[in-house]
Amino acid sequence: MTLPNIIFLNNSLDKWLYALGAFILSFILLLILKKILQNRLLSFAQKKGTQINDLVVVLISKIKTIVLLIIALYVGSNFLILSDRIKSLIGNIVVIAILIQIAIWGSQIIHYLTERYKKQKILEDAASATTFSAIGVVARILLWLVIILIILDNIGVNINTLVAGLGIGGIAVALAVQNVLADLFASLSIVLDKPFVIGDFIIVDNYLGSVEHIGLKTTRLRSLSGEQLVMSNGDLLKSRIRNYKRMVERRVVFTLGIVYETSMEKLEIVPAILKEIVEKHEHVRFDRAHFQSYGDFSLKFEIVYWVKTSDYSVYMDIQQSINLNIFKRFKEEGIEFAYPTQTVFVGKEDESS
Repeated sequence: MTLPNIIFLNNSLDKWLYALGAFILSFILLLILKKILQNRLLSFAQKKGTQINDLVVVLISKIKTIVLLIIALYVGSNFLILSDRIKSLIGNIVVIAILIQIAIWGSQIIHYLTERYKKQKILEDAASATTFSAIGVVARILLWLVIILIILDNIGVNINTLVAGLGIGGIAVALAVQNVLADLFASLSIVLDKPFVIGDFIIVDNYLGSVEHIGLKTTRLRSLSGEQLVMSNGDLLKSRIRNYKRMVERRVVFTLGIVYETSMEKLEIVPAILKEIVEKHEHVRFDRAHFQSYGDFSLKFEIVYWVKTSDYSVYMDIQQSINLNIFKRFKEEGIEFAYPTQTVFVGKEDESS
């Protein structure tokens, strides 16, 4: 059976059918090849259990169907007689598709390396993990910028003129997005200066929590009550930040009061008792205990000591133990704690009434 001698765009009907067949067949074969590679590599990765194999599986899965479609279109076009202009257009489309696919792969590799480094360093060196995370973001941005410039150069755009134009237009763009840029530079400042890193417990104004993520625009904290706090990097650096993770020692000051009826002998031994109770605890450095002042309802004593760790739970355990020991010892010594009292004046009834 012969096909009608129909000519369309300088190609006969049989050539169009050959091109269509080659396009469909090559597209199906590419899809099958992707699936086979993905399944084989996934099976191999599960047996070997190496992270590199997992990365290869992810890269295979990141192959875009549209890229395979464009490659199949290029294969089919080879069966047709096309003008140089159309051939050049198809070639440019194929190159652009491949460059975008390379950018996707490169971005995925950078993300993989960043996350792997963060998992290894987050416990022992959170500062390096934070820095490397920011470097990963910058690297992905630079990668896409390079790919975009190559694509523009490939389609005939004058890169030098474009860069010069961006220099002028960049001023207007910078004014329009100055808040975003302020947060971006604040993010770089946080990464380089390291006022805090991932994992630090900080207080910013009336907000407190552990640092979970430092992004290009915002920093996210996890509060003690469980919700996530999102703060812009620019506002964050304008605030007073208290970083409790970097606390080496915790200074503790507390007071207690005893009744005015306490004898002179017992009053004199109170500082020694308090010193003895504080010093017997581990991770504690005693500073002082003094009869501070005469209060409205009590004789006030001030006690100062240092806890040799920043752990809040350790501090509370020590303070609780000190309070219990003071209560027990004062009871043994017959020293009474003071509490507010109310004086009631009772006068004689007016005789004339």
